[in-house]
Amino acid sequence: KKSEQELKDEEMELFTKYYMEWKGGRKGGNTSYTNIPRFYYRLPAEDEVLLQKLREESRAVFLQRKSRELLDNEELQNLWFLLDKHQTSPMIGEEAMINYENFLKVGEKAGPKCKQFFTAKIFAKLLHNDPYGRISIMQFFNYVMRKG
Repeated sequence: KKSEQELKDEEMELFTKYYMEWKGGRKGGNTSYTNIPRFYYRLPAEDEVLLQKLREESRAVFLQRKSRELLDNEELQNLWFLLDKHQTSPMIGEEAMINYENFLKVGEKAGPKCKQFFTAKIFAKLLHNDPYGRISIMQFFNYVMRKG
């Protein structure tokens, strides 16, 4: 009979053999994991002044770009005026409504910053049980103010 140490050595030898075959057999397979982009960069240390300045500057540029995408007060007033002008009757109580056709007209006139809000998906999201297939102008305007 084999000793306990010989059995362990034989087991390790078989394990190593099969592991290497398995690992070696994978080389020709899918290697997309080698192309995964880096997504985490450590924060610069206190003594890395240049990297800290670069991080601050890139953050400032990002925030400036995002703030340019936001609607200013004048653009919001213009949007409200257009929505009010194109409302579709009848009103539900005090609430003005707009149908999809007029919704698209307002989208064309509202300007490039507003274009992202005039999609069928957003209209459908705000559409509730209106028998005429309309959405509330106030709900849409509030949506734009929250998202924009």
